[in-house]
Amino acid sequence: MASVYTTEITSGSIPSDNPIHQRLLKAYVLAPQFVSGNLLEVGCGEGRGIDWLLPVAEQYTAIDKIAPVIEGLKRKYPQAVFHSGNIPPLPVFADNTFDAVVSFQVIEHIENDGLFLEEINRVLKPGGVALLTTPNRPLSLSRNPWHVREYTADELTRLAQKYFREVSMKGIGGNAKVMAYYERNKRSVARLMRWDVFNLQYKLPASWLRVPYEFMNRLNRNKLKDAADDLVAGIHHDDYVLTDHAAQALDLFLIVRK
Repeated sequence: MASVYTTEITSGSIPSDNPIHQRLLKAYVLAPQFVSGNLLEVGCGEGRGIDWLLPVAEQYTAIDKIAPVIEGLKRKYPQAVFHSGNIPPLPVFADNTFDAVVSFQVIEHIENDGLFLEEINRVLKPGGVALLTTPNRPLSLSRNPWHVREYTADELTRLAQKYFREVSMKGIGGNAKVMAYYERNKRSVARLMRWDVFNLQYKLPASWLRVPYEFMNRLNRNKLKDAADDLVAGIHHDDYVLTDHAAQALDLFLIVRK
Protein backbone atom coordinates (compact mmCIF):
# COMPACT_ATOMS: atom_id res chain seq x y z
CA MET A 1 0.00 0.00 0.00
CA ALA A 2 1.30 3.46 -0.87
CA SER A 3 2.71 5.38 2.09
CA VAL A 4 2.06 9.06 2.77
CA TYR A 5 3.61 9.40 6.22
CA THR A 6 5.08 12.77 7.11
CA THR A 7 5.34 14.53 10.45
CA GLU A 8 1.76 15.68 9.75
CA ILE A 9 0.54 12.13 8.98
CA THR A 10 2.35 10.21 11.68
CA SER A 11 3.24 6.54 11.67
CA GLY A 12 3.24 3.93 14.38
CA SER A 13 6.29 2.41 12.71
CA ILE A 14 8.50 5.54 13.04
CA PRO A 15 9.89 5.54 16.60
CA SER A 16 10.08 9.31 16.99
CA ASP A 17 6.41 9.62 15.95
CA ASN A 18 5.17 7.35 18.73
CA PRO A 19 3.81 9.97 21.19
CA ILE A 20 1.82 11.71 18.43
CA HIS A 21 0.71 8.43 16.84
CA GLN A 22 -0.62 7.22 20.20
CA ARG A 23 -2.36 10.56 20.75
CA LEU A 24 -4.12 10.33 17.40
CA LEU A 25 -4.98 6.68 17.95
CA LYS A 26 -6.75 7.51 21.22
CA ALA A 27 -9.77 8.92 19.39
CA TYR A 28 -10.31 5.54 17.72
CA VAL A 29 -9.91 3.73 21.04
CA LEU A 30 -12.63 5.97 22.50
CA ALA A 31 -14.98 5.86 19.51
CA PRO A 32 -16.59 2.42 20.05
CA GLN A 33 -18.40 3.61 23.18
CA PHE A 34 -20.20 6.24 21.08
CA VAL A 35 -20.76 4.74 17.61
CA SER A 36 -22.45 1.72 16.04
CA GLY A 37 -24.52 0.71 13.02
CA ASN A 38 -23.79 2.08 9.57
CA LEU A 39 -20.56 4.05 10.13
CA LEU A 40 -18.77 6.57 7.89
CA GLU A 41 -15.23 7.79 8.43
CA VAL A 42 -14.47 11.08 6.70
CA GLY A 43 -10.72 11.35 6.16
CA CYS A 44 -9.53 7.85 7.03
CA GLY A 45 -5.92 8.41 5.90
CA GLU A 46 -3.97 5.15 5.83
CA GLY A 47 -6.47 3.52 8.14
CA ARG A 48 -4.89 4.16 11.54
CA GLY A 49 -8.04 3.23 13.44
CA ILE A 50 -10.04 0.97 11.15
CA ASP A 51 -9.33 -2.10 13.29
CA TRP A 52 -10.95 -0.34 16.24
CA LEU A 53 -14.04 0.69 14.27
CA LEU A 54 -14.84 -2.44 12.27
CA PRO A 55 -15.97 -4.56 15.23
CA VAL A 56 -18.63 -2.03 16.30
CA ALA A 57 -19.94 -1.17 12.82
CA GLU A 58 -22.58 -3.10 10.93
CA GLN A 59 -21.04 -1.53 7.83
CA TYR A 60 -17.86 0.56 7.73
CA THR A 61 -17.48 3.10 4.90
CA ALA A 62 -14.64 5.60 4.48
CA ILE A 63 -13.59 8.40 2.17
CA ASP A 64 -10.21 10.08 1.71
CA LYS A 65 -8.59 12.08 -1.07
CA ILE A 66 -5.45 9.98 -1.68
CA ALA A 67 -6.52 7.46 -4.32
CA PRO A 68 -3.51 5.05 -4.09
CA VAL A 69 -4.01 4.77 -0.33
CA ILE A 70 -7.70 4.06 -0.79
CA GLU A 71 -6.90 1.32 -3.31
CA GLY A 72 -4.58 -0.27 -0.75
CA LEU A 73 -7.26 -0.14 1.93
CA LYS A 74 -9.76 -1.80 -0.41
CA ARG A 75 -7.39 -4.75 -0.72
CA LYS A 76 -6.64 -4.90 3.00
CA TYR A 77 -10.27 -4.58 4.15
CA PRO A 78 -12.51 -6.18 1.51
CA GLN A 79 -15.43 -6.20 3.95
CA ALA A 80 -15.47 -2.39 4.04
CA VAL A 81 -16.41 0.25 1.45
CA PHE A 82 -13.93 2.93 0.40
CA HIS A 83 -14.22 6.03 -1.77
CA SER A 84 -11.58 8.51 -2.90
CA GLY A 85 -12.41 12.16 -3.38
CA ASN A 86 -11.90 15.68 -2.09
CA ILE A 87 -14.12 16.80 0.76
CA PRO A 88 -16.42 18.61 1.27
CA PRO A 89 -19.00 18.05 -0.12
CA LEU A 90 -19.81 14.34 0.18
CA PRO A 91 -21.74 13.82 -3.07
CA VAL A 92 -21.33 10.02 -3.18
CA PHE A 93 -23.52 9.64 -0.07
CA ALA A 94 -27.28 10.16 0.09
CA ASP A 95 -29.11 12.09 2.78
CA ASN A 96 -29.85 10.27 6.05
CA THR A 97 -27.55 7.30 5.29
CA PHE A 98 -25.35 6.77 8.35
CA ASP A 99 -25.99 6.08 12.01
CA ALA A 100 -22.60 7.54 12.92
CA VAL A 101 -19.76 9.56 11.40
CA VAL A 102 -16.20 9.93 12.68
CA SER A 103 -13.69 12.44 11.37
CA PHE A 104 -10.46 12.72 13.31
CA GLN A 105 -7.87 15.47 12.73
CA VAL A 106 -9.55 16.59 9.50
CA ILE A 107 -11.59 19.77 10.02
CA GLU A 108 -8.45 21.87 10.56
CA HIS A 109 -7.51 21.10 6.94
CA ILE A 110 -10.88 22.15 5.47
CA GLU A 111 -11.29 25.60 3.93
CA ASN A 112 -15.09 25.63 4.17
CA ASP A 113 -15.58 24.17 7.63
CA GLY A 114 -19.24 25.17 7.69
CA LEU A 115 -19.98 23.12 4.57
CA PHE A 116 -17.98 20.26 6.07
CA LEU A 117 -20.21 20.13 9.15
CA GLU A 118 -23.34 20.71 7.08
CA GLU A 119 -22.48 17.70 4.91
CA ILE A 120 -21.82 15.49 7.93
CA ASN A 121 -25.24 16.51 9.25
CA ARG A 122 -26.85 15.78 5.88
CA VAL A 123 -25.57 12.21 5.59
CA LEU A 124 -26.43 11.35 9.21
CA LYS A 125 -29.76 9.75 10.00
CA PRO A 126 -32.00 11.69 12.38
CA GLY A 127 -30.60 11.08 15.86
CA GLY A 128 -27.25 10.02 14.42
CA VAL A 129 -24.00 10.89 16.17
CA ALA A 130 -20.72 12.30 14.86
CA LEU A 131 -17.32 12.47 16.54
CA LEU A 132 -14.64 14.95 15.50
CA THR A 133 -11.19 15.70 16.86
CA THR A 134 -8.85 18.57 16.09
CA PRO A 135 -5.88 20.24 17.83
CA ASN A 136 -6.69 22.61 20.67
CA ARG A 137 -5.12 25.84 19.41
CA PRO A 138 -3.95 27.25 22.77
CA LEU A 139 -1.73 24.19 23.25
CA SER A 140 -0.25 24.19 19.74
CA LEU A 141 3.46 25.00 19.80
CA SER A 142 3.85 26.72 16.43
CA ARG A 143 1.98 27.45 13.27
CA ASN A 144 1.21 24.29 11.32
CA PRO A 145 1.26 25.25 7.61
CA TRP A 146 -0.84 22.20 6.73
CA HIS A 147 -3.76 23.56 8.76
CA VAL A 148 -6.17 26.12 7.35
CA ARG A 149 -7.08 27.05 10.93
CA GLU A 150 -7.15 25.67 14.45
CA TYR A 151 -9.87 26.17 17.08
CA THR A 152 -10.41 26.86 20.72
CA ALA A 153 -13.05 24.75 22.46
CA ASP A 154 -15.51 27.67 22.47
CA GLU A 155 -14.94 28.46 18.79
CA LEU A 156 -15.60 24.92 17.63
CA THR A 157 -18.60 24.57 19.94
CA ARG A 158 -20.21 27.70 18.51
CA LEU A 159 -19.56 26.54 14.95
CA ALA A 160 -21.04 23.09 15.58
CA GLN A 161 -24.14 24.56 17.23
CA LYS A 162 -25.07 26.09 13.87
CA TYR A 163 -25.50 22.64 12.34
CA PHE A 164 -26.37 20.13 15.07
CA ARG A 165 -29.18 19.68 17.58
CA GLU A 166 -26.89 18.51 20.38
CA VAL A 167 -23.26 19.55 20.89
CA SER A 168 -20.93 18.27 23.61
CA MET A 169 -17.30 19.39 23.82
CA LYS A 170 -14.72 17.20 25.53
CA GLY A 171 -10.98 16.87 25.09
CA ILE A 172 -8.12 14.40 24.90
CA GLY A 173 -5.52 15.16 27.55
CA GLY A 174 -2.58 13.27 28.95
CA ASN A 175 -1.14 11.89 32.14
CA ALA A 176 2.18 12.95 33.69
CA LYS A 177 4.18 10.96 31.14
CA VAL A 178 2.42 12.62 28.20
CA MET A 179 2.77 16.08 29.68
CA ALA A 180 6.47 15.50 30.37
CA TYR A 181 6.90 14.84 26.64
CA TYR A 182 4.76 17.88 25.80
CA GLU A 183 6.89 20.15 28.01
CA ARG A 184 10.13 18.81 26.51
CA ASN A 185 8.70 19.39 23.06
CA LYS A 186 7.53 22.89 24.01
CA ARG A 187 10.99 23.88 25.22
CA SER A 188 12.64 22.42 22.12
CA VAL A 189 10.27 24.20 19.75
CA ALA A 190 10.78 27.46 21.63
CA ARG A 191 14.54 27.16 21.09
CA LEU A 192 13.98 26.63 17.36
CA MET A 193 11.54 29.54 17.16
CA ARG A 194 14.18 31.93 18.53
CA TRP A 195 15.67 31.89 15.04
CA ASP A 196 12.42 33.25 13.63
CA VAL A 197 13.21 36.80 14.78
CA PHE A 198 10.79 38.37 12.28
CA ASN A 199 7.91 35.99 13.17
CA LEU A 200 7.81 34.76 9.58
CA GLN A 201 5.89 31.62 10.47
CA TYR A 202 2.79 33.82 10.82
CA LYS A 203 3.55 36.16 7.91
CA LEU A 204 4.58 33.93 5.02
CA PRO A 205 2.11 31.93 2.88
CA ALA A 206 1.56 28.42 4.25
CA SER A 207 2.82 26.81 1.05
CA TRP A 208 6.25 28.43 1.58
CA LEU A 209 6.54 26.95 5.05
CA ARG A 210 5.67 23.30 4.47
CA VAL A 211 9.09 22.04 3.41
CA PRO A 212 11.03 23.81 6.22
CA TYR A 213 8.28 22.82 8.69
CA GLU A 214 8.62 19.16 7.73
CA PHE A 215 12.41 19.29 8.00
CA MET A 216 12.45 21.06 11.37
CA ASN A 217 9.61 18.99 12.81
CA ARG A 218 11.33 15.71 11.94
CA LEU A 219 14.65 17.03 13.26
CA ASN A 220 12.96 18.02 16.50
CA ARG A 221 11.15 14.69 16.98
CA ASN A 222 14.36 12.75 16.36
CA LYS A 223 16.18 14.98 18.84
CA LEU A 224 13.54 14.35 21.50
CA LYS A 225 13.75 10.61 20.91
CA ASP A 226 17.54 10.60 21.19
CA ALA A 227 17.42 12.61 24.40
CA ALA A 228 14.64 10.65 26.11
CA ASP A 229 14.09 7.41 24.22
CA ASP A 230 12.42 5.64 27.15
CA LEU A 231 9.86 8.43 27.41
CA VAL A 232 9.18 8.64 23.67
CA ALA A 233 8.92 4.88 23.21
CA GLY A 234 7.00 4.33 26.43
CA ILE A 235 3.95 6.47 25.71
CA HIS A 236 0.83 4.38 24.95
CA HIS A 237 -2.70 5.37 24.04
CA ASP A 238 -3.70 4.50 27.62
CA ASP A 239 -1.62 7.50 28.72
CA TYR A 240 -4.11 9.78 26.95
CA VAL A 241 -7.47 10.41 28.62
CA LEU A 242 -10.87 11.78 27.72
CA THR A 243 -11.55 14.89 29.79
CA ASP A 244 -14.44 17.29 30.33
CA HIS A 245 -11.90 20.14 30.57
CA ALA A 246 -11.55 20.72 26.84
CA ALA A 247 -9.85 24.10 27.15
CA GLN A 248 -6.82 22.46 28.78
CA ALA A 249 -6.73 19.41 26.49
CA LEU A 250 -4.24 18.65 23.74
CA ASP A 251 -7.01 17.83 21.28
CA LEU A 252 -10.67 18.79 21.18
CA PHE A 253 -13.12 15.86 21.14
CA LEU A 254 -16.44 17.02 19.74
CA ILE A 255 -19.60 14.90 20.04
CA VAL A 256 -22.62 16.08 18.03
CA ARG A 257 -26.04 14.64 17.32
CA LYS A 258 -28.42 15.38 14.46
